[in-house]
Amino acid sequence: MTPARAPLAFIRSHTRLRPVPHAPEIALHVADEATALWQKTEEELEAIGLPPPFWAFAWAGGQALARYILDHPETVAGRSVTDFASGSGLVAIAAAKAGAARVLASDLDAFALHAIPLNAAVNGVADRIATTGADLIGSDAECVLAADVFYERDLGQAVGDWLARLHAAGRTVLIGDPGRSYLPRERLVPLATYEVPVTRDLEDAEIKKSCVWTFR
Repeated sequence: MTPARAPLAFIRSHTRLRPVPHAPEIALHVADEATALWQKTEEELEAIGLPPPFWAFAWAGGQALARYILDHPETVAGRSVTDFASGSGLVAIAAAKAGAARVLASDLDAFALHAIPLNAAVNGVADRIATTGADLIGSDAECVLAADVFYERDLGQAVGDWLARLHAAGRTVLIGDPGRSYLPRERLVPLATYEVPVTRDLEDAEIKKSCVWTFR
């Protein structure tokens, strides 16, 4: 992937700062329309076949998980938290606002690694959120948050097995997901259910029923 020439300028020019519908305590730089931004991203990076710009939207599972954390701060307060596949940083920001001591927001997308600290700063929690572009699957962590990650078969299998092992080892694992294709439902139990406003451009409905899950 060709590095973006000016990623922060690109993000600012193609997004607007808005409150998250289901977690309005948090504001994010989000895009109006997915397809146009996707095309502009590929043009900027001089590449085709790139993954969607997950960093530019508040996805259903992330909104649900952010809401849960804000409403249940004891889940993360004082702890070291990992937000896996952080995207915009929404869940990481919710964890920091809920009192997490430190948050590691991971993502493989170079734009996300610029969008996360930008959004964290807007929400006044930049000092407690660090970013990494490393692949964390298989690593250890005290508390892992993962939203909207079960959209591909191989990735879903790898992430599900990793998170299950962490749960079995006594770590805290929370998943935000509206029931995507490769969510391992048979291994999970829902903790909370929300009706989340989303962009029809991204989802198949304007309101998406989304759950926060953990392992059985």
